[in-house]
Amino acid sequence: MTGPDPSNPHPMPGFPQVCYIRNTIRNPNIIVGEYTYYDDPENPEDFERNVLYHLPFIGDRLVIGRFCAIARGARFIMNGANHKMDGLSTYPFQIFGNGWEKVMPERSGLGSRGDTVIGNDVWIGYEALIMPGVKIGNGAIVAARSVVASDVPAYTLVGGNPARPIRQRFDPQKVARLEALAWWDWPVETITRHLELIVGADVDALATVAPEH
Repeated sequence: MTGPDPSNPHPMPGFPQVCYIRNTIRNPNIIVGEYTYYDDPENPEDFERNVLYHLPFIGDRLVIGRFCAIARGARFIMNGANHKMDGLSTYPFQIFGNGWEKVMPERSGLGSRGDTVIGNDVWIGYEALIMPGVKIGNGAIVAARSVVASDVPAYTLVGGNPARPIRQRFDPQKVARLEALAWWDWPVETITRHLELIVGADVDALATVAPEH
């Protein structure tokens, strides 16, 4: 067995609400790794509707790693939502034209925070909101309806509005070893053979089956 086919948008027979979204993304500035899924009974193929204010002229990217689980209603606010804040008014006059475009701000004046980057093996809960430019580390968990406005370290559970660390999933030494092992980058055949170790809690045992680089 080599595991599910990552090119099949719906890997669970009879359960179409789960979709491997790498196969359905059209926007070149949204990059998604294999086996990352979105779970939504309302058109999960259209994950891009949850990526908001993603304007082409801004050029920012949403990058999501492999083996991520994204729950229904999770949304990603991109840098196009930003308004100019160093003047007296934040109103975006320029977008309405008819002479108002004369106050079009420079891109640098919109406060872009850069790309939004989600690591590998990240679980994003129901209706979580990820703000522009946030970096979420490998193995992190975002609780339902959290608003993530700052970076999340690897293997950290966060929750709330704004989201704050609730607990570290593992001690720093174990996290460092997991990051180095990077099981999500292993050949899928190796992952399939050693699923029990990947979902288990013994990092020493997992290390014994790691492919040589």
